[in-house]
Amino acid sequence: MATLGTPQNTIAILQKYQFHFQKKFGQNFLIDPRILHKITHAAGITDNDFVLEIGPGIGTMTQYLCEAAREVAAVEIDSNLIPILEDTLHEYPNVSIIHQDILKLDIHRLIQEKNNGNPIKVVANLPYYITTPIIMGLFESHIPMESITVMVQKEVADRMQATPGTKDYGALSLAVQYYSIPETVANVPPNCFIPRPKVGSAVIRLAKRKENAVAVQDEALLFSLIRASFQQRRKTLANGLHNAPGIPLQKEQAIQILERLGISPSIRGEALSLEQFALLCNAITATVDGRNTEQP
Repeated sequence: MATLGTPQNTIAILQKYQFHFQKKFGQNFLIDPRILHKITHAAGITDNDFVLEIGPGIGTMTQYLCEAAREVAAVEIDSNLIPILEDTLHEYPNVSIIHQDILKLDIHRLIQEKNNGNPIKVVANLPYYITTPIIMGLFESHIPMESITVMVQKEVADRMQATPGTKDYGALSLAVQYYSIPETVANVPPNCFIPRPKVGSAVIRLAKRKENAVAVQDEALLFSLIRASFQQRRKTLANGLHNAPGIPLQKEQAIQILERLGISPSIRGEALSLEQFALLCNAITATVDGRNTEQP
């Protein structure tokens, strides 16, 4: 089987199977070997690694991963691609093709069975519309994981690395930086894909932190605060906290807590750092806990 990372070989496979791209799956297949090498290099794949690949497509990246890793599990949602993958990957004994929605797959069980529960590396070329749910699902499920190396829309990669006060800074920036250290590996122009997307892409590596970036007593509350701050970007932080469902504060209490922390109540949430959100979260937790213990 010829390596797929070229336009000619990719087109040959697509024609052989009369494959039709489905818009609902956001399919764009890489046809640039240089980018494929960059991804495997950035992911740091070794022959000791178990790799989870999300969205293998026709197996282009999977071939590179199989050459480098001990074992690869390739999870593909599109049933039309399964026979193609069985063809393009038949020479590799170290790959499992899993026809499944990654959001429904029991990844903990897979890691236990295939890697004795040890940390894995994730590589993905994700459809842009589902990038955030998949990445956050991986982090929030707390699977043992060393890193996620993923192809995303360039704008999304910028948002993941954004800092307070910038236009790209938002809930995704804070969530990704809470769990990982993001680093852009390569910018990828549209002509590196079949079919060409309308926007530029980027490969970003998210190195999982051994400990989360900040310590909070209530992780769910932290992300409620972050969402509340960015869902109403034009509102002051005090108003945003007061109006948000699930945050047990009156406006006066919110103002008191913010002033105690040295944060202006009139500031907008987009100006706060992750560390400041953590301080706020812990202060609210302490206030609510104190209120609860005072009740008979």
